[in-house]
Amino acid sequence: MQHRRWPRRPTGWRRTFARLPVHLYRIGLGWLLGRRFLLINHVGRRSGAPRTVVVEVVAHDPQAGTWTVASGFGPDADWYRNLLATPQVTIQVGRRRLPVTAERLSPEDAASAMAAYGAAHPRTARRLATFMGVDVDGSVADFHALGRSIPFIKFVPR
Repeated sequence: MQHRRWPRRPTGWRRTFARLPVHLYRIGLGWLLGRRFLLINHVGRRSGAPRTVVVEVVAHDPQAGTWTVASGFGPDADWYRNLLATPQVTIQVGRRRLPVTAERLSPEDAASAMAAYGAAHPRTARRLATFMGVDVDGSVADFHALGRSIPFIKFVPR
């Protein structure tokens, strides 16, 4: 399964709307987003300036303390490229701030993560696939194939 195209990054009012979760975290209301979203505090790879982004959680392993996320805008998303350049970041889930190291998942591990996410959240996973320009039938095999083409990051405690 190949992507037809990566979605274009939002601009204008859509970008403002997409950034609302960041503002919730800034005013101390990030807990309203529950454990389905987390805030990444990272550094711009060129500017060195602090950056923030809120992304959806694909998987969380409470025993290992890891959190896994995907870049729905592909490998050229700024936050993803910034994490590859400087993987020592801080994430915030609800009110908790955690120092972590960002690790890129292998295509096989990413495929397994996407298949598990699709099984746990079938409607949301199908909408995500449609957003990325991919038709999926909702099967584990389709989500597994989709996961091979999406960049995934796992946050590991430092």
